[in-house]
Amino acid sequence: MTTKTILYIVVVPLSVWALDSLNINGLFKKNRYYQVRLFYFMLSMGLSYLVVNFLYDFFSYSRFV
Repeated sequence: MTTKTILYIVVVPLSVWALDSLNINGLFKKNRYYQVRLFYFMLSMGLSYLVVNFLYDFFSYSRFV
């Protein structure tokens, strides 16, 4: 397994857990459950992508310094 794959396995559940504390339903219209879930999924994947790339770059650059 590559380093990024391991980071994704760790970070995706953490981002879902962190976003679970937000009340995203209040931002949407009533009875829009599928749109809320899709937004929640996209937000968690985007957050995971940003965190994994940050951590990967941080650790890869810190090895050379």
